[in-house]
Amino acid sequence: MLQTSLETTRTVDLFVIGGGINGCGIARDAVGRGLSVALAEMNDLASATSSASTKLFHGGLRYLEYFEFHLVRESLRERETLLQAMPHISWPMRFVLPYHQDMRFENATPTSKLLNTVMPWMKGRRPAWLIRLGLFLYDNLGGRKILPGTTTVDLTKDPAGIPLKDKFKRAYEYSDCWIEDSRLVVLNARDAEARGADVMTRTKVVSATREADLWRVTLRDTDTGAEQVLMAKMLVNAGGPWVRDVIQNTVRINSTEGVRLVRGSHIVTRKLFDHGKCYFFQGEDGRIIFAIPYETDFTLIGTTDQEHGDVAVKPTATEAEQDYLLNFASNYFKQDLSRDDVVWTYSGVRPLYDDGAKSATAATRDYVLSVDTAGGAPLLNVFGGKITTYRRLAESAMEKIGAFFPDLKGPWTAGVPLPGGDFPVNDVLRLVGELKIAHPYLSDFWAIRLVRAYGTEAATILGDAATESDLGQAFGATLTEREINWLMDHEYARTAEDVVWRRSKLGLRLSPEQIKTLNDWMADAGQARRDAAE
Repeated sequence: MLQTSLETTRTVDLFVIGGGINGCGIARDAVGRGLSVALAEMNDLASATSSASTKLFHGGLRYLEYFEFHLVRESLRERETLLQAMPHISWPMRFVLPYHQDMRFENATPTSKLLNTVMPWMKGRRPAWLIRLGLFLYDNLGGRKILPGTTTVDLTKDPAGIPLKDKFKRAYEYSDCWIEDSRLVVLNARDAEARGADVMTRTKVVSATREADLWRVTLRDTDTGAEQVLMAKMLVNAGGPWVRDVIQNTVRINSTEGVRLVRGSHIVTRKLFDHGKCYFFQGEDGRIIFAIPYETDFTLIGTTDQEHGDVAVKPTATEAEQDYLLNFASNYFKQDLSRDDVVWTYSGVRPLYDDGAKSATAATRDYVLSVDTAGGAPLLNVFGGKITTYRRLAESAMEKIGAFFPDLKGPWTAGVPLPGGDFPVNDVLRLVGELKIAHPYLSDFWAIRLVRAYGTEAATILGDAATESDLGQAFGATLTEREINWLMDHEYARTAEDVVWRRSKLGLRLSPEQIKTLNDWMADAGQARRDAAE
């Protein structure tokens, strides 16, 4: 544990501000290379952007229209590297891209400008040959080994065509991967802690000031108000949407670099189709959205790209954004969608590097790493990025950090399993079967949910429980006292919200009364843990 005196401190090599995917990824990589590391997150892990993504490890097909070949290539290469390290929380999915002649570019893309110049008669439309060329590049830029390539689909015969309007006759089908985003963050944090890092949640960095060649970092526990101080040889600002706020108000340095806050909103509806493929829909306004099978009984639709002016304002899916997504999807599905179909919404703010792009859609999704050494100890600011490239971002960050730690070990994270991910990509069903044999009281849904969340650790969580009652109090939707204790003891969970919206999505299946019961139970259990530690 860190010392609590404001006068007596200890020194770590690296202090990371921010418990999103970039902060936890950097902390894991750094401690694995031999550095002493501490990380502070002012809320729960993944409580902002990193739990509000579209849940995809993908190359970003549409980024090809912006000629962001480096970003797409790096993302495509990472898909399979990541898939092999976390086959419980990530898995391959096939994406169906219906085609019709009215599809158009966003007018601001470099590709649209080029085609409008050389082929003005197209009037901004995406020709089929261009889409096929983009998919050819998508198949081949990243050195694909596991995921199957693009095929053409006859929607008049394929099940993917059943829920779509009759005007869609053909589609292209390609590969990308699903990822449980907030669990990805927690597992990186867990692995970092297992390797020696201090991971502090509900801990706000009040200030960080340079004292010669060290940072003096003052921390405050947001639950108790208690403060502590530690020293760090280097500081990493991975504050996500708050990266600029950290620069201006926490470390108080001058910087011309900025972040562009872009809100991405999603809606979750009742299940709209019966197959397991996703849809990639292109709009007549040039934008795209996804419609994805979600949590067995639902469909996830998103995302929007809207400017978000103030980081202090919690992002929400506005009525206008919900209507936009519903109308967009209704242009494809036979059944018109309305707000009556929406069961949940969520929204996150993407902290994109401010590259001066005219629109939020056009702003780069690539990351920028900037080192500040003016006045003494070094500071690394992390701008932008996307969840697919978090591991590569961490490696790039370590290249910057390595300049100040010459004895640093080399890269090591590629292919190294996250907790619970130590099994082959195609073995999920085997694990589910073994879990049901050992615990026959499990339903199919329950067993699959546990394996998808915890992988090989699902068996550890259930332990020697011979009956459902052995798992303690039942909170609904297959959530039991045994699992909650695991989440509190091993995965930093403190509230029901942590459990039902970030460690899982069981909030979709629990009533407000059930969630309150869980929250009260966790509050009592947390107090008992604190009393026992005193």
